[in-house]
Amino acid sequence: MNLLVPLAADDGQFHGPSIEEFFPEVIFFPGTPFEINRVILIRFIAVAAILILFWLGTRKMKLVPTRGQSIAEMALDFVRVTIAEDLLGKKDGKRFLPILTTIFFMVLAMNLTGIIPFLNLAGTSVIGVPLVLAVVAYVTFIYAGIKKHPGAFFKNALFPPGVPKGLYIIVTPIELLSTFVLRPVTLTLRLLMNMVVGHLLLVLFFGATWFFFFTAGGWFALFGVGTLAFGFVFTLFEILVAVLQAYVFTLLTAVYTQLALAEEH
Repeated sequence: MNLLVPLAADDGQFHGPSIEEFFPEVIFFPGTPFEINRVILIRFIAVAAILILFWLGTRKMKLVPTRGQSIAEMALDFVRVTIAEDLLGKKDGKRFLPILTTIFFMVLAMNLTGIIPFLNLAGTSVIGVPLVLAVVAYVTFIYAGIKKHPGAFFKNALFPPGVPKGLYIIVTPIELLSTFVLRPVTLTLRLLMNMVVGHLLLVLFFGATWFFFFTAGGWFALFGVGTLAFGFVFTLFEILVAVLQAYVFTLLTAVYTQLALAEEH
């Protein structure tokens, strides 16, 4: 439970969690370009878990699926049907399904590490992964627009048809900012900040529980019961947030791609 430890210093005072917890010391290969700290190690574990689970679920595909195969197929169908095909249609949904599937399960796995014992830190709670995935989404929808509407995508994105020419002086900067700047920024920050806040709340509740039970003692243990209960409730809530953020990130990637493929471009 590495990070969910007593937050009491030697002076017996309670100290809340800090942002420094997201920048742990290097564990492997210090002083090299391949330094690995706890966050990076958690990301490796999350990716390995995804690969192993899908390998186990699909290694012996049968006409009558086993339980593991059924779970893997249901998970994949959720992205394929609910996100890809519903928004992009069967043809384009199939084209962009590998990217959407990768984004969904990568975000989901790295979000869930925040509530797994002995890990207790989301791989998406440091900006690297959210930023990389936002760039992937950004490149995807721009590629889709250029591929579908070569020579017209940027023109129609920045100068929407049907707008009076005199208004372009206002509309074009807004479209530039909203389409090509704010989209990747909001994708990154939405995922990052949700995971950061969730982690800090969990550390606060469980750290306070430890403090009330084992440092303050006496009647303060009653407060520990309350913080423990809140910690449990917020753990369940964090599971919901982890799933929801994976869904929202993937959904917005599909939405932006669908807008880029729209006929008006």
